[in-house]
Amino acid sequence: METLSRRALNRATLERQLLLRRAKMSAFDAIEHLAGLQAQAPFPPYFGLWSRLEGFQPSELVELLESRRVVRIALMRGTVHLVTAADALAWRPVVQGIYDRDLKQNTLHAAALSGLDHSAVASAARELLLRGPMPGNALGAELAARWSDVPKASLTHLARGRLPLVQTPPRAIWGKAGQTTYACLDEWVGAPLSPPSPASLIARYLRAFGPATVADVQTWAGITRLGEVASSMDLRRYRDPDGRELLDLPELTVPAEDVPAPPRLLGPFDQTILSYADRTRVISDAYRKRVISHNGLVKGTLLVDGQVCGFWEIKATRKAAAIELSPFEKLGKRDLAALEKSAGELVKWAEAAAETYDVRTHPPE
Repeated sequence: METLSRRALNRATLERQLLLRRAKMSAFDAIEHLAGLQAQAPFPPYFGLWSRLEGFQPSELVELLESRRVVRIALMRGTVHLVTAADALAWRPVVQGIYDRDLKQNTLHAAALSGLDHSAVASAARELLLRGPMPGNALGAELAARWSDVPKASLTHLARGRLPLVQTPPRAIWGKAGQTTYACLDEWVGAPLSPPSPASLIARYLRAFGPATVADVQTWAGITRLGEVASSMDLRRYRDPDGRELLDLPELTVPAEDVPAPPRLLGPFDQTILSYADRTRVISDAYRKRVISHNGLVKGTLLVDGQVCGFWEIKATRKAAAIELSPFEKLGKRDLAALEKSAGELVKWAEAAAETYDVRTHPPE
C-alpha cells in the first residue's frame, strides 16, 4: 500500500479544493464540487468562491440563493452550510441523527422538551411554515400558543431539529441585512428528501477533500460508524506518514508533491482547515489556535506553500477600506508581495463602494 507524504496530501487537498489555481467554472458547479461551503455566518461563502473562481461576482451567488438552486441549511456537524438544493435533500436525512441526539442532550433545551410529543410539535411547525417563511422567534411564539408551558426558544429549537429548515433570503444576500427566517427544505425547493445514503456522502467528501481517513470523514460529517460503510465501498487505499489508512475514489489521482502552490487568501470559516480530524496537512496545531477562537470563530487566513501562516481582516468605513495582513512568521519577499497584491484585489472586491483602499502588513509577533 502506497504511503503519501504530508506534502502530497497537502497538494491533493489544494487541488480538490480549487486552490492550486483559480477554476473556470460556475459558482453552482463549484459549490457542488466542493461538497458545499461553510456558512454559519452569512457572507464567508462569497469569500470562499472569490478565492477559488476566476472572475466571481457576488451577484452570481445571490441569483442562486434567490432562485433556490442553492440553500443555507444546518447539515454536517450541526453547522449551517451552503449547498445545492439536491445535496441538501440527499444529505439532511443522512445526518439527522446529529439533531435527534441534540434534542435529548442539549443543555439549554433538552429538559424543557423531554415530556413533549416531538412529532406533534414538528407537524405543527410544518403547518405554520406552509403559510410562508417565518423568523425563529415568531415560529416559537406560534407554537407556544399550543404548548404554553414550554419556552418559545425551546420549541423553535425542536422545530429546527426535527424539520429540515432552510434559512431563506434576504439572509445571506450580499450587501443586505436580514434576520434568520425559516422554511421547510422540501417545500422551499419543491422536491422530496432522498433516502439516506451514507456511502454517497462519503464519496462526495472524498471527491472534495480526499484522500482522507475515516476519522476525517466523520469529523466533517459529524456522524460515526462510517468505517463500516467505507469497508464495503470500492475505494483506493493509501497510508499516511503515521501509518493510518487513507481512502480515496478509485478514479482520482494525487498530484505530485512538488506542484507549486501559489500564495492565497482564504475566507473566514474556510472548510479547508475545518474538515479533517488531522488538520496538519494545511495548518499546524500551534497556528490553528491563533486562527480559531475559543467560541469557534475562524479568521480569514494566509496560505503560503499550501500552509496557513497568518490571518487577514478587513476594516472599513463608508469611505475607506483597509485590509490588514498578520503573518505568523517572516515571509519571503515574493510570497509577501503576492499576498499583498491579492489582498488589494480582495478589499476592492469586498468593499466596492469605498473611495480609498489600503493594504497593511503587520510584522510577525
